Amino acid sequence: MRSGKTSRHNKGGDHSLRIIGGQWRGRRLQFPDLPGLRPTGDRTRETLFNWLAPVIVDAHCLDLFAGSGALGLEAVSRGAASATLLDLSTEACRALLLHRQTLGAENSVQVLQADTLAWLRQTPARAFDILFIDPPFDSGLLSPTIELLAQPGWLARGARIYLESPRRQVLPRPADWQLLRSVETGQVQCQLLEFSGS
Repeated sequence: MRSGKTSRHNKGGDHSLRIIGGQWRGRRLQFPDLPGLRPTGDRTRETLFNWLAPVIVDAHCLDLFAGSGALGLEAVSRGAASATLLDLSTEACRALLLHRQTLGAENSVQVLQADTLAWLRQTPARAFDILFIDPPFDSGLLSPTIELLAQPGWLARGARIYLESPRRQVLPRPADWQLLRSVETGQVQCQLLEFSGS
């Protein structure tokens, strides 16, 4: 989960994440003790990357509220060509840069300290194959993020979009985003959608 999200910390105050698959499987990385920052849990990540297995290799990924970096780093570990990680927090970005160095991932992981909505208002430099969208639940950022991503240029044809949101929250869904998978765990709903446009 992402910086700023209202949630418990890891049990026992252990501020670390474990990469669960791929070339960095089993590696543990520390993340800063920021309010509400907790990586997406191992079980949820395993489910998500089982869903993404057919498309993860050589994919270009965008993690718009990167927090601990759990999703973007897991993607590269499992064969994605690149991951661009955005976060507004200086401390989170400093930790992400350290993760990148520790893993020797300077050529495949880009870390940007940025306001996501302002960043998405730019002209896209490239289209992405996989997008992770998991903002703080109380931030009101999910709907405007989806609306900005619906503008031309951000999504490659067949792109997969992963959303985490509060359970039962009704989200805007662009006409060319088709729901592929959905699961609810506790108070969280996780959805995987596919962009069917060109």
